[in-house]
Amino acid sequence: MPSNPLMKTMNNSRADSLIIFDFETTGLSPNQGDRTIEIGAVKLEQGEISDSFQALMNPGMRINSFIEGYTGITNDMLASAAPCSDVMIEFYRFMGNSNLIAHNASFDKRFLESEFARCALPLNGDVGCSLLLAKRVFQDAGSYKLSHLIEYANIAGSGDYHRALYDAEMTAKLWLAMLEHIQEAYGIFDIPYALIKKLTKTPKKSVAALLQKISEEA
Repeated sequence: MPSNPLMKTMNNSRADSLIIFDFETTGLSPNQGDRTIEIGAVKLEQGEISDSFQALMNPGMRINSFIEGYTGITNDMLASAAPCSDVMIEFYRFMGNSNLIAHNASFDKRFLESEFARCALPLNGDVGCSLLLAKRVFQDAGSYKLSHLIEYANIAGSGDYHRALYDAEMTAKLWLAMLEHIQEAYGIFDIPYALIKKLTKTPKKSVAALLQKISEEA
């Protein structure tokens, strides 16, 4: 690890070793009774995808035609799926104590916490946001929709968005592209997760100065 004082204060959890996840849901808010209908996740270990997790889940209610059209997930598909609780217990085992990343994480985190609460499961890791990082790292991207950012970063994809595993895979590729940009632009390697969290809370105008300071002190 670099020896500068700021980096010394950060934990050793690596930004390239964590879980990227995505939910498809019945609606926008678990507080209004909405549930998850699919989860997709990939495990990153030192910048490589080492494992994946995907499952449909039966929310105990019918989904409307808009959600069917938006996701391609039908009520018939969900009828034979395992209950949300069974799938979330499996995902809990998959994620372990890892930190997690989602695109527009405030949405996915609400559903994750809601589903975990129903199963009396703790959230062991932190939940970070690739959208917030993109606003700091790719400041001229224009749009921060996942599909636009994938195109902006010249990442190849099939365009099959709104299925959980595909979105998680694309988010993982975007995440690694942003870490690579920081490495190439500032010469900061073995980036700790805590630095990324700090960046997502840093005003955009101050990001370059912060990274330059860390680079010079490394």
